[in-house]
Amino acid sequence: MSTPRLAIIASTSDTAREAEAGLLARYETVPPEEADVIVALGGDGLMLRTLHKYMTLGKPVFGLNCGSVGFLMNRFEADGLYERLQNAQPVTIKPLHMRARTAGGNWREASAINEVSLLRQTRQTSKIRIKVDGVVRLEELICDGVLVATPAGSTAYNLSADGPILPLRAGILALTPIVAFRPRRWRGAVLHNTAHVEFDILETPKRSVSAVADFTEVRDVRYVSIREDPERALTLWFDPEHNLEERIVKEQFLP
Repeated sequence: MSTPRLAIIASTSDTAREAEAGLLARYETVPPEEADVIVALGGDGLMLRTLHKYMTLGKPVFGLNCGSVGFLMNRFEADGLYERLQNAQPVTIKPLHMRARTAGGNWREASAINEVSLLRQTRQTSKIRIKVDGVVRLEELICDGVLVATPAGSTAYNLSADGPILPLRAGILALTPIVAFRPRRWRGAVLHNTAHVEFDILETPKRSVSAVADFTEVRDVRYVSIREDPERALTLWFDPEHNLEERIVKEQFLP
């Protein structure tokens, strides 16, 4: 690869802004639309926002950690950036596509890189019917909520809800309940990534539910459809020693 054209995106934190100034002093930059790679400075939240904002450009994103966790990021170092980019390893992420119908009959659509979660809006538990590929698999789940997570998102909210960690190349999704009351012993399911998951919200409006696809929240939903988006493929670049697939494997062996 010749010297790549860089676009730099930074979060609003002081650490990220300081890092941005250091990179701008060393490297020439172009707008994201003209770049070969987008360099994102911040934490995992900034990475998700960058992927969402520039999803249609099809540009790879190389994250440099200027935040806290930085699971989707590489270590920050101002020197040797061109060499790191030339040696970086690509990881492809497929987002989810959500369609939700509200109480007013309106349809909302959104993409999710981590997960789509359904959450109760009131003091009462939600009641949700679950269908997979047109077949009712659970007539009534009484819970605080339920989510569908991608492999990339399986170590985020899904893991906090006791869902499984999914290898990136396994071609599967996690269907995970959030504080399930009935069936009490149901721990969720692992589905093929071609699965079409549908949720019907029961006993509305008394048991109102919202649907959240990463940063997009839709209130008072009655029906939610989730499937992997066949039209989208996002590319992240990682240093060989910080490959995302290896990090996900390591997460399964942490004490």
